[in-house]
Amino acid sequence: MESMDLAASFCFFGGIQSMKNWVLLRKGGNFTELGKRFGIRPRTAALIRNRDIIGEEAFDRYLNGTIADLYDGMLMKDMDKAVDLLKEKIVEKQSIRIIGDYDIDGVNATYILLEGLKGLGAEVDYDIPDRVRDGYGLNIDLIDRALDDNIDTIVTCDNGIAAREEIAYGKSMGMAVVVTDHHEVPYEEYEDGTRGYLIPPADAVVDIKREDCLYPFKGLCGAAVAYKLVEALYNAMGRDPEDVDYLMENVAIATVGDVMDLTDENRIFVKQGLEMLKRTKNPGLAALMECTGVHTDRLSAYHIGFVIGPCINAGGRLDTARRALELLCAKTKKEADLLAGDLKALNDSRKNLTEEAVKEAVVQVETTGLKEDKVLVVYLPKCHESIAGIVAGRLRERYYKPVFVLTKAEEGAKGSGRSIETYHMYDELSRCKDLLTRFGGHRLAAGLSLPEEKILSLRKKLNENTTMTEEDLTEKVVIDMQLPLCEITEDFVQELSLLEPFGKGNTKPVFALRKLLFRRGRVIGKNQNVLKLEVEDADHTTMDAIFFGDLETFFSCLSQKYGPDAKDHLLYGRGNPILMDVTYYPGINDYMGRRTLQITILDYR
Repeated sequence: MESMDLAASFCFFGGIQSMKNWVLLRKGGNFTELGKRFGIRPRTAALIRNRDIIGEEAFDRYLNGTIADLYDGMLMKDMDKAVDLLKEKIVEKQSIRIIGDYDIDGVNATYILLEGLKGLGAEVDYDIPDRVRDGYGLNIDLIDRALDDNIDTIVTCDNGIAAREEIAYGKSMGMAVVVTDHHEVPYEEYEDGTRGYLIPPADAVVDIKREDCLYPFKGLCGAAVAYKLVEALYNAMGRDPEDVDYLMENVAIATVGDVMDLTDENRIFVKQGLEMLKRTKNPGLAALMECTGVHTDRLSAYHIGFVIGPCINAGGRLDTARRALELLCAKTKKEADLLAGDLKALNDSRKNLTEEAVKEAVVQVETTGLKEDKVLVVYLPKCHESIAGIVAGRLRERYYKPVFVLTKAEEGAKGSGRSIETYHMYDELSRCKDLLTRFGGHRLAAGLSLPEEKILSLRKKLNENTTMTEEDLTEKVVIDMQLPLCEITEDFVQELSLLEPFGKGNTKPVFALRKLLFRRGRVIGKNQNVLKLEVEDADHTTMDAIFFGDLETFFSCLSQKYGPDAKDHLLYGRGNPILMDVTYYPGINDYMGRRTLQITILDYR
């Protein structure tokens, strides 16, 4: 990667000066030959290469990967043990309980195991911890509840890897335990820098993050691991695994909702799952899409991440995750419609709570010494603990720093963290575990609990330990290529859809233009928060443009560069011409049957 001529973009967000580094990708390859081989433009081939896809075989898998290209779940460490044990329990009609998690991944993983095991005739039920009462993952109370119900076997999903003591207790009480998870394996770090990994004493521990697991793709979510177990069980019991292909729509929802990289297998899962979701036979999912106004013909990963997913998560945040699982299990339209409406209402409430908490957090950062920290630790005692992760994510976007948001819990403080690419959140928490009562997670997200009086010590230690530089804390705007407006055609825009589904790890292509002339504009939208523009590039090609960002900040930036009349010039044709460098994505505006090319401006300087 190399920087463009003007490396830094200065804009103001609520009084904060944010410096971004615009970086232009330059990755080599014979794009003409690749274009011919796959029937695409050389430019499209270059975009795919920019996503670290190298060689014809990888290109073919990226463009044409199908269910047949998914890896064999039996390659996972302990999958054979899990399959043998569960096969025996199913045949013997022993009672099995699935213990999931209260988020979108855990709920879908629970549903996948429930459906899969029921389809094999298992005596199976489920339990999902309450976020406030039980906390994350397996605990003694959940095991005692299972013992009281004469449960023989526990299968965890999206949790369990960190529950060594709890699993040891269950085993001591005569239970069989199978762990399916995708989180980091806890470890002890020795003086010589080596690590001793702490695998729980379950009968089988299926976790792709195990150091001794040779599965070729380590980026699966918990629901995908659960799906692999179901698929392997069907094979072992002489059933056709294609019978459970429909559960791939749940894997897709969990993969996007849990913000996994849309690469390798995940790309196939989401691509196939979205197609299945468009014609889903699940009454609950159909009702939720109808209730939230999602049109199945235009369904994309965006709708899972920002419309459907938050509603599924809302149950576990403000009520109980059982409500979301009941939606997935609903058998009638009447039941599904009722549950979908409840979840949408809960999500609307969650949005309001989030806005209030974000405002409070920003005031705290701006008016205290927190602003100078490289790692933000924000304590919001009155914040609902279920939205701590969302608030942390919003603060991370605003300040481009790792953020932990802590709330007051029944015992001490509890919270969630969201990170940036250059900061491994789980590893950094591991270095502070003497201050924590519990923690777990990934590189980019984590959950933690600690005594309230140790919050300041945690903040101090995290910041003392960090080796992040100013460069690490400078947000990068990665640009795929510079593209003049004359190169944008309907065919090219259509071809870009071959790169979908877009999301983390497979972002929408970003194009750039230098010295784009803003000829005229107008503010539109129900809330007057969208800017519609007519723009012209250096080759004198004109096109419509749309900008959905913060208009107050945008006009403030214009005034600083072009003077106080800049806004008047843009909206009313008065003042000096406005030239800006922009990043953008091309599209087609289909309004009342009239199709016109249009760019969406993403960033500017």
